[in-house]
This record gives sequence, structure tokens and C-alpha cells, in this order.
Amino acid sequence: QMKSNCGCLLIDDFGRQRMRISDLLNRWIVPLESGIDYYSLVSGRRIAMPFQQVIVFSTNLEPRDLVDEAFLRRIPYKVPVPDPTEAQFRSLLADLGADLGVEVAPEAVDHLLEVHYRRAQRPLRFCHARDLLTQVRNEARYSGTPARLSRDSADRAVDGYFSVI
Repeated sequence: QMKSNCGCLLIDDFGRQRMRISDLLNRWIVPLESGIDYYSLVSGRRIAMPFQQVIVFSTNLEPRDLVDEAFLRRIPYKVPVPDPTEAQFRSLLADLGADLGVEVAPEAVDHLLEVHYRRAQRPLRFCHARDLLTQVRNEARYSGTPARLSRDSADRAVDGYFSVI
């Protein structure tokens, strides 16, 4: 957290860390409110350090299930990030395909959405576009073929990405 001073400290997957949530938040209650944190050195000496950062907690879990109301009040801004619409997902596939060097066939996107999302009742996630196209790109690199999202490559990417071993 010292490295993030005057910047942003991101706690990703909040609620899944090894430390208990209450221990983590209790550790920061005073620094968050006072702007100063105190560190104990190995020598036993304590030093005061500015605590001037924006802390961002990112989670897929319901915040009310993680912490009580008092903690939620100390996190003043909660910004939901909803799942993408199909139009956003299509646009993201096109943009990321260009960035990753993967040709994205429109009929493959239709197939992907119909078979692997609608029929499977799987919610769209923003990260899926990047992850599935990366699977397609990596398979093409391995096989020495052009990277192209087709029906077949979409099926293989989904099978590999969503499989449970």
C-alpha cells in the first residue's frame, strides 16, 4: 500500500483473499479516516506515513454478503459494472480481434452468441471476448494457421475456456 501513495490501490477479487475481510478493513479504518498510517519497524520503532490513495475494491460477490453496513459506509462509492449487451460484446470482439490479430467472422459471432450463450444460458462477460479470442490466437500460433474466429474455432475456444477438469 505504500507504493500506491498519491495514486490508486486496487484490491481485486475482494472477498477471496486469504486474510479475513474484517481484518483487512479493520487495518485501514483509521488510515482511511485520518490520512495517516503507522508502521512498526523490526526495531520496534513506529513511523507515521501519509495514507493518501484511492482504494478500489473489485469483486464479483455481493458486498452486503462480505461486510456489514458500517464498513459499506466507509466505502462511499459503489460502481456496478453490468454485463455487456450483445451489441457491446460484438463490438468488443471486433475491436479486440483487430488488436490481437484475429479475424472475426460475423457468422462465427452469431454462432458463438446463439450456441454458447443463449442456449447455454451463460451470461456475457466483458472478459470473455478477450479470453476467447486469445484462445483462438494461441491455437492458430500453435498450428501455424491464420488466426480466425470461425464456428469451429469458437467451439474449441469455448470448450477449452469453460471446461471443468
